[in-house]
Amino acid sequence: MEELLFVIPANSKKEDIIASLTEHPEIKFVSLVGIDLAGNDTDEKIPMRVFLKDIDDFYAGRAVQTDGSSVVLSGIATLNNAKVDMPIDPSVNWFIDYNFENYDEETGLPIGTLRIPAFLVHDGKRVDSRSVLADTLSFVKKELLDILHSNPKISGLEHIDCSKVADISFTAATELEFWVKTPLSHVHVDEMFASQVMQEQYWQRTHGVVRTALEQTVERLESYGLKVEMGHKEVGGIKAHLDKSGNMTSVCEQIEIDWRFADALQAADNELLVRTIVKQTFRLNGLEVSFKAKPMIGVAGNGEHTHIGLAAIMEDGSFYNLFSPKEMTVDFMSAIGYGAIMGLLKNYEVINPFVSATNDSLNRLKPGFEAPVCIVTSLGHSPKVPSRNRSILAGLIRDISNPAATRFELRACNPYTDTYLVLAAIYSAVLDGVRYSVTRTTDELLAELSKEAGTKAGYLETDRAYRSEKDVFEDYTEDERNHLFGAPPATVWENLTALDNHADKRAAITKAGAFTDAVIDAFKEGALLRWKTELIARIIPENREIVRAANEVKSNFVTDQDAYNWNKISELRCYLAKDSIDNKSLFTLLINALNEGDYETASGLQVEMYDRMEELKALYDVYVKNII
Repeated sequence: MEELLFVIPANSKKEDIIASLTEHPEIKFVSLVGIDLAGNDTDEKIPMRVFLKDIDDFYAGRAVQTDGSSVVLSGIATLNNAKVDMPIDPSVNWFIDYNFENYDEETGLPIGTLRIPAFLVHDGKRVDSRSVLADTLSFVKKELLDILHSNPKISGLEHIDCSKVADISFTAATELEFWVKTPLSHVHVDEMFASQVMQEQYWQRTHGVVRTALEQTVERLESYGLKVEMGHKEVGGIKAHLDKSGNMTSVCEQIEIDWRFADALQAADNELLVRTIVKQTFRLNGLEVSFKAKPMIGVAGNGEHTHIGLAAIMEDGSFYNLFSPKEMTVDFMSAIGYGAIMGLLKNYEVINPFVSATNDSLNRLKPGFEAPVCIVTSLGHSPKVPSRNRSILAGLIRDISNPAATRFELRACNPYTDTYLVLAAIYSAVLDGVRYSVTRTTDELLAELSKEAGTKAGYLETDRAYRSEKDVFEDYTEDERNHLFGAPPATVWENLTALDNHADKRAAITKAGAFTDAVIDAFKEGALLRWKTELIARIIPENREIVRAANEVKSNFVTDQDAYNWNKISELRCYLAKDSIDNKSLFTLLINALNEGDYETASGLQVEMYDRMEELKALYDVYVKNII
């Protein structure tokens, strides 16, 4: 591993890049990595000789083009105007992806591909997820500097002369969770649910091939300079078994890997690298990895808690966390910190579509097992005693002895959330809140953030509450949660409609100019197409098979309870899946509504389908258990 080159540092000179690549002939290919509006990354194999010969064209965006039909840029790159240019981004690290299944005969080293982050440009405009984040950060930085220079003394930041702030640092980090299993192994959901409730897996030792794969992954990520903080078992999983040869079988475990924060754009690129390394390394050990938000209904899903920070770099080079107050035991945070969390919470309805844009992501966001369902924050019971409430949407994380560590954690994200778009939306919302907060005291802002529903405020909405130190899963009923913090969207369609229903909040995240109407409409169109297609081609057929499998059990001893249960099951099966001339089944009604573009009706039918399917499963389980 010491012979390999893993990183070309950000802002490297062209001559240094050429020299490094020439010294490493095992790096045979170049791939430009653009991120479309569905979060997909492009990948291709360009011979290294082409890159070295035409390096100036790569920088200028003339060397590589893609067809708009190959990426999700709905309504932007059309069939009659499909050309998309891909200029490279020299401002971030470039990583080398090694194929440990294909070795170079001359050097004896694995063949590498230099993956270069790039932008997608259509008709002279950048239209990809990376550019949305990059352009948003540029705008927010300029606006924040203007705000700070105009307000030299801000409540909670009295120890800083804000007129002398020279630069703004946006820091972010994500925590990656994923399920690991042996191929084709049968999943026992009931057993995993019991293990999860009894906390038999969380932070336990890894064994055998899982341990090997995890250790190899951490070592490889260290080689890329990501400074891994830890890798450990998460709450989900069951104990594996050994076969006659001593090999582990029926592996099904949940793992988490955390690594050091970085500049927001670099952090999103780092996350993409980590997912790639995890998949490759575990596959080399004969294991499958799933980053789906809810790969198995009934057990813990995969989250990717996203941390955000904001810091000032002064003219003398000193560094100050803008969320941290002067007196850590007196205030929870500075006025800027309050503005940041208030902006995030107030505008979350138009951030959530980018966080949860799939059926899978919304399946995870259910009450229980720490998956947030409502727009609420927690600060802790007092500034002197930092605490962590894991039931809320976005929480304050702080360490009294380390002011630099103060940050917010958004807990709703999952491994397939488009981190670029989410960070862009978050920092835009942060700016919206900071505009309000910088002229107010921390006491005033704490009172507003802690207000009860129905209390008028200067920035936050009257009919909502925004802070709770309680367990929102256990200490509130569903009706109480919905009343205090707003009802969460139940479907992708319902979530996306917020972008049209909240014009003032949409304006807050589009002010930077990067989230153009064309970008938002393209994101919505792509998300709706995936929602519709997955329902018709995957979810409904899978549910139809569940209905078909719920057959009557033949037995010589049938009680009236058995007959009653079967009649209810039979009626429910027909309601879900059986058409007649006069009446169409729920499945058929849902498919028709989707094909006709009646998405509001389809959304309601999807919710009913999920409820009826859960009812069927529960009824059939009771029925089968009573047959002897």
